[in-house]
Amino acid sequence: MELIILLSVLVICLALGVPVAFSLLTASIACFLAMDIPLVVVFQRMAAGVSVFTLMAIPFFIFAGDLMYRSGIAERLVHIAEAAFGRARGGLGAVNVGASTLFGAVSGSAIASASAMGATMMPLMKEKGYDADYSVNVTVTAAIVGLLIPPSHNMIIYSAASGIGVSIGDLFLAGIVPGVLTAILLMVVSWIVAVKRGYAAGKFPGWAEFMKALVFAIPGLMTAIIIMGGILSGIFTATESSAIAVIYTIIIGAFVYRTLGWDRFSKAAIQSVKITAMVLMIIGAATAFGYALAILEAPTKLAELITNVTSNPILVLLIINVILLCLGTFMDMSPLIVITTPILLPVVMEVGVDPVHFGIIMMLNLGIGLVTPPVGSVLFVGAAVGKIPVESAVKTIWPFYCALIAALLVITFVPAISLTLPGLF
Repeated sequence: MELIILLSVLVICLALGVPVAFSLLTASIACFLAMDIPLVVVFQRMAAGVSVFTLMAIPFFIFAGDLMYRSGIAERLVHIAEAAFGRARGGLGAVNVGASTLFGAVSGSAIASASAMGATMMPLMKEKGYDADYSVNVTVTAAIVGLLIPPSHNMIIYSAASGIGVSIGDLFLAGIVPGVLTAILLMVVSWIVAVKRGYAAGKFPGWAEFMKALVFAIPGLMTAIIIMGGILSGIFTATESSAIAVIYTIIIGAFVYRTLGWDRFSKAAIQSVKITAMVLMIIGAATAFGYALAILEAPTKLAELITNVTSNPILVLLIINVILLCLGTFMDMSPLIVITTPILLPVVMEVGVDPVHFGIIMMLNLGIGLVTPPVGSVLFVGAAVGKIPVESAVKTIWPFYCALIAALLVITFVPAISLTLPGLF
């Protein structure tokens, strides 16, 4: 009965448009009242959920990503991608994907990528005769690559939620090849759609222009190298690397590119505080909700249900992928990671799935939910930047969904794609 109350209140709140964090909190309070548990426990669990040292990296990575966006790094990455891919028919689609991949390597945020690439690429694509829906579709789906390419603060949340200390360094390494694979598939689809629509081909500006664009972008791209190099060499932890990323970005933006003034810095700080507060509120509420699920033994019951159906790893992962895809359509990524990781990770580990591999599966799977209505936050951001209704984008986005699903299936059933790099290091 209590489980029905918990889930029913959550669904009703989400249907009424209540923010996810408050929906989770309301459902948890209703369930605790039904079980006659003191409400102070809700707030104790919320405090415990955010009092995790690893989570300190999240505000720093968010701040670093916003500083990079406001420092004009996104524009420099576009110049590299345009020099490399712009000559193909419909080449700006591939440029968009390539630039989003590079930006993901220094920001790790899908929404930041959609905002930065949208503001930079969409006007350029419109000027070159590309349809608005195509521009939005490429931008929002390419933004998902940023969830796989390190650093990704969602991987940090997964590591904290796992309860077994999954290595953040291993997760960062494991996301590189899947991220590149996803980007390639999106480039292929963007080219196919561009050819079908008859978009014009661009011109190669020459190797001199390409090298010039590369040289100008290297200081920004060094952020990812410093983060990964420091973590892998043991010089600093993932949390320390996030703080170093902020310091490095400030130096590059203020003294190398000279585009980061006090006004942009203060706007980045204010925006980062808002996003961090929202993320941590969601994590805290999701922790309380997950505690209620644990008391009601929901994880155990779901695990028994799945293993009773099959113990075949392929079928178990297929079932879990379907569950996560469905959940991702109406709930944001961060709370789903906090809620579902303690439930599903023991199930997949029981059938022999590596927790690092499962983390990458979860990143891409829930990332797809960010571009899927009715609660696709990245899709809504892209449509807003592109100034078109969400319905117009959804009507023609299906080829890009196919590319993302294909990448998900390959990454799910070929573990070596995710585990080879962590194995080497």
